[in-house]
Amino acid sequence: MADPATQSPFVSSSSSSSSSSFSSGQPQVGGCGGAGSASCADPPASSSSSQPVSLFAASPAHDLLFWRDVRKTGVVFGISFILLLSLATLSAVSVVAHLALALLSVTISLRVYKAVIQAVQKSEEGHPFRAYLEQDVTLSPETFQAHAAAVALHLNQALRFLLRLFLVEDLVDSLKLALAMWLLTYVGAVFNGITLLILAELLAFTLPPLYEKYKVQINHYVGIARRQTKDIVAKIQAKLPGLAKKKPE
Repeated sequence: MADPATQSPFVSSSSSSSSSSFSSGQPQVGGCGGAGSASCADPPASSSSSQPVSLFAASPAHDLLFWRDVRKTGVVFGISFILLLSLATLSAVSVVAHLALALLSVTISLRVYKAVIQAVQKSEEGHPFRAYLEQDVTLSPETFQAHAAAVALHLNQALRFLLRLFLVEDLVDSLKLALAMWLLTYVGAVFNGITLLILAELLAFTLPPLYEKYKVQINHYVGIARRQTKDIVAKIQAKLPGLAKKKPE
């Protein structure tokens, strides 16, 4: 009687490969090779449950707001803060005119000074702003189209979002907007737009360093507040079926 292994080559190949894999100690696909194999280790815990939610996402202005370069951030903060204070006391036309006059006074003074130095010393230094005048500042059509496409994308998303809110696609979200606008009526009665911009700039340049210093505590309490808010909204939606969000089909 023939050996079963010789009757079917498929059985022979599979049995030989499985026996060689067990004998060599190599792990199979989907299996565990040895006690120290990385495939047998427990899967890492989910990062969503262990990692706190960050309030400040990485962006080009991240280093600026977190004062990575103190000198650069100080210059930007000082200029923008003085500009907002000027807009709070003067009209926008006056602020623009004074800024243009200040810039022209500096450039004209330097241009005249260099011209006098060249005439006295018989030097050939040339125009003091020649390097800046020779720079290519033209905007290529490709760059313009790329920026226009990005702006159009954000505008379309904003318009769609506003359309959803004001045409009450979701009643809960529209009620949240109504509550926020009602609170802003009281804020507008106390502060004007420039004052709010000044406060927003002060908070933008002071909150990120504080958040970075007390990140763990802030994320903990923010997570608690978010969970409680979601629980309250869920209870309200359960008691009022008309407020429940429609499930996407």
